Amino acid sequence: MENYLQVLCQSPLFAGAAEADARAMLQCLGAVVRRYGRGEFVLRSGGPADQMGVVLSGGLQVCREDALGYRTILAALGPGELFGEAYACARTEALPVSVLASADSAVVLLDGTRLLTTCPTACRFHGELIRNLISVLARKNVFLTRRMEHLSKRTLREKLLSYLEEQAAGAGGATFEIPLDRQGLADYLCADRSALSRELGTLKREGVVAFERSRFRLLYPAEAQNEK
Repeated sequence: MENYLQVLCQSPLFAGAAEADARAMLQCLGAVVRRYGRGEFVLRSGGPADQMGVVLSGGLQVCREDALGYRTILAALGPGELFGEAYACARTEALPVSVLASADSAVVLLDGTRLLTTCPTACRFHGELIRNLISVLARKNVFLTRRMEHLSKRTLREKLLSYLEEQAAGAGGATFEIPLDRQGLADYLCADRSALSRELGTLKREGVVAFERSRFRLLYPAEAQNEK
């Protein structure tokens, strides 16, 4: 756990915590470090929803699977980001989503019920932790609203451009990397992978975007002309 304290203190949940505060809170919340290989499930749909976690290394995907096995990616998470917190706070009986490792990963799992109750050891950072959690939940609500904006577009082309424009805005420039591979992007946009690849190819030929794997550049008119 000591090796990951710096990552935890930089996460939104532990924002403002000194390492001593984080160490005390981890003990209070029954923290357990777990490691998962790529493709392994961290949490399974239908399982108990009393745990939340923080990604320590690697990456996770929050996804939903239907009865036919089709998977929709709801979020891609990296080091320092939280998962499972909304369901733990809502006291959901069973998880409606799964969380799986998209790369070899380490996570710390926390007892959500302990976080929401009065700390028996009177940890001085407990109140700040709850305030941080509320802030995280609010930001994720904004994220879900943005995703709904992408999915509300009428065509796959419009969905793609809406997503890429958001990624560019977040990166602060026209060149950026997305956190999803092609299958992940298709799942995120609720699209067929082959159709998504064709649409990306069309956008590239038209000089709207340039890309190499996960690295993209939205082209301005002058750049687009040079790409042709």
